Amino acid sequence: MLGNTEPFSSFSVDDLQKAREFYGKTLGLHLNEEGPGLELHFPNNNIFIYAKENHVPATFTILNFPVKDVEAAVDDLSTRGVRFEKYEDGELKTDKKGIFRGNGPKIAWFKDPAGNFLSLIEE
Repeated sequence: MLGNTEPFSSFSVDDLQKAREFYGKTLGLHLNEEGPGLELHFPNNNIFIYAKENHVPATFTILNFPVKDVEAAVDDLSTRGVRFEKYEDGELKTDKKGIFRGNGPKIAWFKDPAGNFLSLIEE
């Protein structure tokens, strides 16, 4: 039954205007107003963003953006004002740009204006 559907993800933010600016202008994603929220458009999926009065930021990564070159993507987004998380302790230590270069793919984490975690992950 559910195997023939096209599921989509959604998450909350505290301010739709800030989300519109960040996802649309800063990240350059295609979006449109959809009912009480925003819809991000991707080739094979859409993601719904809605405002929630008592929003609490996710403590885990809600969106992973696969990129060919994490370092180039970090440099580009940094010039647009995106600040990458830097971790100095534990297994996920990052470099001065905020890129994890451990076992597995290179990853860089950042937050949206609502405090939700996003990442760039090298393909």
